[in-house]
This record gives sequence, C-alpha cells and structure tokens, in this order.
Amino acid sequence: MSYHESLGVSRADFEALAEHFQDRVYEGRRYRALPDARGSLERGTALLDGVVIRGFPKVPRTFVLGEGVPRHFDGPFVVEEKLNGYNVRVVRVEGDVLAFTRGGLLCPFTTWAARDRLPVEAYFDAHPESMLCAEAIGPENPYTTHDYPEVESLAFRVFDVRDRTTGAPLPVAERRERCAAFDLPSVRQFGTYRPEGSAAELRSIVDRLDAEGREGVVTKSLDGSRLLKYTTSAANRGDLAYAFSVPFDYGRDFVFRRLVREAFQSVEWGEDAPTRAERARAVGEAILEPMAETFEAVADGDLAGQRHTVRGPPAVVEALLAHLREQGIHVVVEADAVEDGERVVTYLKRMAATTDRTRAYLDGAIVRE
Repeated sequence: MSYHESLGVSRADFEALAEHFQDRVYEGRRYRALPDARGSLERGTALLDGVVIRGFPKVPRTFVLGEGVPRHFDGPFVVEEKLNGYNVRVVRVEGDVLAFTRGGLLCPFTTWAARDRLPVEAYFDAHPESMLCAEAIGPENPYTTHDYPEVESLAFRVFDVRDRTTGAPLPVAERRERCAAFDLPSVRQFGTYRPEGSAAELRSIVDRLDAEGREGVVTKSLDGSRLLKYTTSAANRGDLAYAFSVPFDYGRDFVFRRLVREAFQSVEWGEDAPTRAERARAVGEAILEPMAETFEAVADGDLAGQRHTVRGPPAVVEALLAHLREQGIHVVVEADAVEDGERVVTYLKRMAATTDRTRAYLDGAIVRE
C-alpha cells in the first residue's frame, strides 16, 4: 500500500503534504518526519520503509476545570495522571522496535531504552500494527529534567495505545487490560467520573498532585478519542523556573501562558487574599530566583543551559550525543565515567542566547527598549 492510501488522502494531496516532511537517517535507514501538524496529519508523523507512523494528537487544555470538563465531555470520562517527561511512540517496523520522539525523530537512546526496559517483543508479536504511546520519565533523562521518587534512572509509563497507521486509540479499559497482560507499566488512573458535579473531585485530585509536586491530569473519554489536560500549580511554577533559568532563550508566549494558568486557577479555586498572596510569592520566586542564579553563574564563568545525566551502553550514549548535535544542540560534556560496564555522562545543553546576552549585559552593554 502506498503512503497516500495508508493516510487516506489522494495522491495529489499527499504530494502537496510531502514537501513539508523532512528527510532523516537513522542507522543507515532513511525516513521522513513531519515537524509541524499539516491538515489532518499530526506533528511527528513519520514515513519509514513503506509504513506510516502517526504522530500523537495535540491535547487541548482547560483553564477552568469546573466549566471546561462538562463542555468537553458529553458522557463518562477517566482521569489519569499527566507526567512530566517526554512523549515517546514505540512501534515495530520490519522486525525492528523503534522509538520516535514527539517531533517524529528516531532517538537511538530512547530506542535502546524501550527495547531494554519494556517487554516490547512479546507485545508486538501479539499486536504488530500497534503503537505504544508512553512518557519517558526519571532523573537520567536526555530531554527533560524532573525527578520522580519511584524512578531511579529512566522509566516508561504507557498512557495510550493506538493503531500506528490510522492513529485510532484503544478504549481506555481495553488499553489498560492489554498493558497489564504484557506487564507494560501504565500511568496512574484516579477513577471514572461524569461531567456534571465532578469539579470538587477533580480539584481534590489536582490538589493532591500539586502537594506532591507532580504535573497534572489528563481526562479521557472512555473510547479514548477525546482528551483534555490540566496542570498543577507546581508544574506551572516548575516551567516558569526553567524558562527563567534561560530567560533569553524562551519566548514570552511560553511564560505568559503559564502565568495565565495560575491566575485562572486562583480565580476558580476562590482564593482569599492571603492565599492568593502566597501563590503570587511562590510564582515570583519561580521567576526571579532561577534567573538571578543563572546571571550569577554566568558572571562566574559558567554556561547557561539545562543539565542532563544519561546511563547506558557506551555506543548508545555516544549515538545520543551525536543525535543531539545533529539537531543543532550545543552539548557540553561535563562528566564522563563508566559504572558497572555502563557509560554515565552528564552534559549541559548550552543555551547560547542566555549565555551570550547575559555576558554582554554584565559587561555593561546598553539596552534600548
């Protein structure tokens, strides 16, 4: 079957879409990836060896749980945990298990980790056309920095199972049963609710996750087709702290959206003046402290950026570093050791704009605003 037939579009429409795909190479295999959503195709859709691997759909967000949930769902829905890691799609193509990141890139480190830490061969023997959608989390993580006490290194939590070609999801209950049958770890589920009158229960879940410093929730229709996300205040502050640790590399839109989330949550929660003042203090600390710490670090001769530690076979770690550099990321290796036969590397993803502009301002560069 041709790509346009697999995608359900005409040959002419596919030819118009094809120019937006980017050519990539993974271990000598050529494939194409779609960096941005186009028409009916999701960001990260990939074409490899005659097989279509659909991207994961963009999940809408609500700022107000009590109003957004009943507006989005017309029947029962499931509440699951939203985790802070990076989105991975795992498939098997021509006998090889491969892991794609959100933008449609084949990552050598993630592919190795999925093969090493998930029972993927048994799963794909039974469900060869399937696509496992998982969050990769933990402290030894090449793309995001967030610790979970239950994860020592890098782990996966499946949050969706879809047809790799059509992107059609399994119903939630069937997906969780299938994952349990193959010992695939799933995200936490908090229960099934109806849209009407669920606001208090949803807030209780969010409050508990917030107290634990966790990310938030994703609400899902029972058939898995409708999704809606909501993040905790702790997650918003964490995002702000990261953005302001590299303030000249992240755009104002990134920051503004998270401030808006905080304001809407304060209003929906009906906070009194002292509670809102405490929220404002915490948000202010998330903004000012990491920025000032970055400026101090650069003044002392350090580079601004995000630090990661990864662990794996030496060749896999080397392939990851090469993969990151191929994407134009400036990687500075700060520590490199071998522990029990595995290579353990700590590296900094240097943020050039923040480093260079901070140095210039510290040296007295004049700003005209």
